[in-house]
Amino acid sequence: MLTIKTERLTLKPLGMKYLETVHEYASDLENTKYMLFLPNESIEETKEFLQMADKEWALDAPSFYEFAIIYENQQVGAVSLYLNEASYGEMGWIINKKYWRQGIAYEAAAALMDYSIRELHIKDFIAHCDAENVASYKIMEKLGMSRTGTSGGRKNKSSEVEGYEYQYELHI
Repeated sequence: MLTIKTERLTLKPLGMKYLETVHEYASDLENTKYMLFLPNESIEETKEFLQMADKEWALDAPSFYEFAIIYENQQVGAVSLYLNEASYGEMGWIINKKYWRQGIAYEAAAALMDYSIRELHIKDFIAHCDAENVASYKIMEKLGMSRTGTSGGRKNKSSEVEGYEYQYELHI
């Protein structure tokens, strides 16, 4: 089983074994305020996502690396890397609001980025966030990413209002 360790965190393949802890933050309106595809309205939605993650991890060469973030023996969030045909890695993260402002998302994303460079030979990274999600774009900037675009028409699942999205990139 692929595991990535940092000073405080362990990243492990995300899957069904984390159903309860994932659903806790994936169904919470405050926790998912800026997310395109969340909140999950039922535990079935969370199950479907985690089953997809389990199937992806079973492949010899996954294109979607979804990790559970373990902090102090608790699953507190997730960090992901999606490899698309354009040979860049698209990164994303979510942290349970109980663990916000502790540097966990940055530490997990930096560890996944480092692994991706060393082991997967990824040289180009991209990430997107709601333009109002200051914490997320500050993480992107701390990772060395630069804002390369702003687009309108972003409509998060929990909102009726269209907003803006920032795109960040890093080319190594």
